[in-house]
Amino acid sequence: MPSFDRDDVSIYYEEYGEGFPLLLFAPGGMRSSIAHWGQSPWNPIEELASDFRVIAMDQRNAGRSRAPVAAADGWHVYTADHLALLDHLGIERCHVLGGCIGGPYCFGLMQAAPERVAAAVLQQSIGSSGDNRQAFYQMFDGWAEELEKSRPEVTEAALRSFRSNMYDGDFVFNVSRDFVRECQIPMLVLLGDDLYHPSETSREIARLAPDAELVERWKEPEVVADAVRRVREFLQRHSG
Repeated sequence: MPSFDRDDVSIYYEEYGEGFPLLLFAPGGMRSSIAHWGQSPWNPIEELASDFRVIAMDQRNAGRSRAPVAAADGWHVYTADHLALLDHLGIERCHVLGGCIGGPYCFGLMQAAPERVAAAVLQQSIGSSGDNRQAFYQMFDGWAEELEKSRPEVTEAALRSFRSNMYDGDFVFNVSRDFVRECQIPMLVLLGDDLYHPSETSREIARLAPDAELVERWKEPEVVADAVRRVREFLQRHSG
């Protein structure tokens, strides 16, 4: 099972296919892991590995990845993991595709190292709608409760601070509207439509970003093939 260690962090990942690299950030909230792609309307590993070098990963403390938990943790520690994985694999530049919480992960990488991201596909990004913050707190708390059962060294104080760092912000939580407004990286935005993935967040991203396309229908069985084709062509257009 491929994994790499950095300090006290162990990140599990899998690779499929050949070609221009495509780094995947899975849905699942704090439990974001490769297995969650199997529960998506379509699986980018299966659909895109014939055209790209697809790298899928379990985020820290999800699936088979492990890391310490500290009060100062937040979105930046995930970005550090993503950059470390790219370095470990010798990848200088890649596409990113993120589902759900993977949207903010994509933005974190684009902000920290824009020169390393050729294009981004944001699949129903999570975001703050003004009335869904408690839902994100509850999602975090469910993950934290499970973690505490197997990790007695993790303190409640650290988890409360960690939760605040992740979900006390607005918009897409980890970057500002000003950043998205100035970001020149091409984006394909697949519309969200529920409590965790508000349609207004997807629409605002597409409206603010200088080079963004919005795909409104991509999940229904009758449009999946066309949506996958559009994602593939978008990524191919920006490869190189």
